Amino acid sequence: MAQARETASRLSRFVAGLGVALLLLALLLLAGLTAGPAAAEERILSYDAQIEVARDGTLTVTETIRAIADGNLIKRGIYRDFPLTYTTDDGRTHRVGFNLVSVERDGQSEPSRTENIDGGIRIYTGDKDVFLEQGVHTFALTYTTDRQIRYFEDHDELFWNVTGTGWAFPIDEASATVLLPGGARPQALNVFTGAYGSKEKNARGSPAGNGATFRTTQPLGPNEGLTIVMRLKKGVIAPPSEAQLRAAWWQENMAAILAGVGLLVVAVYYGWIWRRAGRDPDGGVVVPRWDPPENASPALVNYIDNRGFADGGWTAISAEALNLAVTGRVVLEDLKSALVIAATGKTPTGKAATDTLPTGEAALMRAVDAAGGRLVIDRENGPAVQKAGDAFRKAMESEHRGRYYKANIGTIIAGIALSIVFILAILVLGTLDDAGAAIVIVPVIIAVFVAIFIAVFGRSIRRTSSFAGRIAGIVVLTVIGFVGVTVFGGLVASIAFDAVETHQLPLLAGIGGIVLVNLVFLFLMGAPTPVGARLSAHIAGLRQYLTLAEQERMNMAGAPTMSPKHYETLLPYAVALGVEKPWSKTFDAWLATAAAGAAAYTPVWYSGQGGYGGFGDRMGGFAGSMAGAMQSSLPPPPKSSSSGFSSGGGFSGGGGGGGGGGGW
Repeated sequence: MAQARETASRLSRFVAGLGVALLLLALLLLAGLTAGPAAAEERILSYDAQIEVARDGTLTVTETIRAIADGNLIKRGIYRDFPLTYTTDDGRTHRVGFNLVSVERDGQSEPSRTENIDGGIRIYTGDKDVFLEQGVHTFALTYTTDRQIRYFEDHDELFWNVTGTGWAFPIDEASATVLLPGGARPQALNVFTGAYGSKEKNARGSPAGNGATFRTTQPLGPNEGLTIVMRLKKGVIAPPSEAQLRAAWWQENMAAILAGVGLLVVAVYYGWIWRRAGRDPDGGVVVPRWDPPENASPALVNYIDNRGFADGGWTAISAEALNLAVTGRVVLEDLKSALVIAATGKTPTGKAATDTLPTGEAALMRAVDAAGGRLVIDRENGPAVQKAGDAFRKAMESEHRGRYYKANIGTIIAGIALSIVFILAILVLGTLDDAGAAIVIVPVIIAVFVAIFIAVFGRSIRRTSSFAGRIAGIVVLTVIGFVGVTVFGGLVASIAFDAVETHQLPLLAGIGGIVLVNLVFLFLMGAPTPVGARLSAHIAGLRQYLTLAEQERMNMAGAPTMSPKHYETLLPYAVALGVEKPWSKTFDAWLATAAAGAAAYTPVWYSGQGGYGGFGDRMGGFAGSMAGAMQSSLPPPPKSSSSGFSSGGGFSGGGGGGGGGGGW
């Protein structure tokens, strides 16, 4: 009996367990059935295109797309990319017209927006603030497009990519219906399916009344599409008129035309304005001169030679300080830790106390007088040195700006503005794709970079006083130029290759010409005034004389013999022109062969620490280092950072780092 009860108990537990298992299985099946299509993979269930061809070749297309949306990629709607160009067999790119007529979803009008993409337009359906319900939705896009019919000698043709090959979703079924005008019938049909370039024919086409229908015979994967071809009898579609062909030609070549016109206009403008304002006047023949320009102080010689002040004007100030010293107004003390410009209170021989000093010397003497007669140039006295330098530059610029050299900045800006107008017109009116826009923009960006680099670096080389410094600068410029060619060369070659491939070489030539004209005249437009040209020729002759070898100087008819006075008179000008070392070495060589009295020469206007070797070397080294001593004495620029805890220092967004981010 007990055994029978145990057996019954086991049987009942088995049945109960089986019932629970069956119940769980039923619940799982029910859950799978109720999930329905909302849990299915996002895909296009059907893609149908209704294409109506008008007599003038305009296509009116309605694309009806049934898709499953589960909130993964399809959240607010879909987007459709439509190309606005096509490439003919000869490699030329033609533009087509496009007009979006309507967008619907599930039979109701739907908000939409468009944006330009490379070579086409993108249509977004839906609203960014409205999310779709999960499930199947039907989207309908209607648009018109023209210039899609291809014309041949013995027939015309509609070659139409129905779906495109850029969809991210698989397409279960794609179909198309084409209606021809006037009861016309197609002569032949063809189909292609698959990825871009595929020749598969997993679709069929059938004539139907005044048109044809097409349908795929197997699903399409992502990035696969349906393309149809319809051969038409000549005359079914009216060919474009001569006026339409001309309008299309102008539209497709507008960018190149504007580039050519822009090049011509900019070149004519620069040529005309250069003849009026940019041509250098004749300054005369440059011959060695041993006299400074009349009424030109060393600072003014530096200013004219550099067409402005080099190194902040400190070389000019140093030259002016030397001139004050050799004329007896100040004494230069070359101390171990500082340089001192001390007023003597004396007036040079042959000068009246009321004689007016040149502008630069007057400004420097005011700074010395303001310092109690001793202007100390060291770190501790940096603010006073800086103030003296500012007053010197302001006084010189106020008197001499524009008198000897005109940069003609206004005319250059006008030429650049004219060029920018044409470049913007090309970008706006030229209907360029991204490749065409790169042909316009990239050369301009490279040219701006090159112009700025050459202007800044070339100017610094020109203003470098030492020969070794100039050679080093040229070497650095060459290395950087080589690196630049290596970096930009591939990019430029790629742009040129694309221009040839897309028949846009005229556009590239026009843009390159505009850029080149601007670069050339950027360096040609500045010109000395007639007075500046004559003084520049005189200054160039003085530089020749100061750097001549002694034998060549001795062979010059009428040249003065070397003497302490001659050396002192021209030393400030040698400093102004950056040739104080060869001039001082020439004097040192003369001292070595001079009489005992001259060889023992010691200037009363200078006292120093020595250490340079011969007197000429000592003077050359001291004179050349004065500008550096003045610059090194300047106070450092004020710091812009502040503590977040100090009074008034902290603020929201201050300190290091920065930026931000968010989500959508």
